[in-house]
Amino acid sequence: MKTLAWLRRAGAMLVMIAAVARIAPAQSAPSAADSAGIREAALNYIEGWYDGDAQRMEKALHPELAKRIVTTDPARGRSTFSSMSALTLINGTRNGGGKATPVANRRKDVRILDVFEGAATARVDASDWVDYLQLARWNGRWVIVNVLWELRPQRP
Repeated sequence: MKTLAWLRRAGAMLVMIAAVARIAPAQSAPSAADSAGIREAALNYIEGWYDGDAQRMEKALHPELAKRIVTTDPARGRSTFSSMSALTLINGTRNGGGKATPVANRRKDVRILDVFEGAATARVDASDWVDYLQLARWNGRWVIVNVLWELRPQRP
């Protein structure tokens, strides 16, 4: 009797596992071309900033990009939301961008976090901040459509 009940439960579990497997198929690794395109967009973005190269920055961004940061005033405990557009970022790069950052401090570590079809997420560890990039395959190439960033804590 106990064996029969156990078999029924095991059978029910197998049916549920099979159903989930059909609903959520295993995710495959991104292609080499996708990984290269995502990395290229991320490096055009951060190296373009450091070099003051507006063309590289523009190449990395979708025209409707939104770059955002949430900051909290420690005295009041209130958060504020600041945004930059693609044009603001391109013009800031053209006006010198991160050229004042010493070469030794120009951190540009890129990590691809996830890729699914034509959407991807990557992380860029830069000199004084971390950027979380959302990218899309747009007209055959990868471009950054959103950035959420956070400043590193200041060292004493």
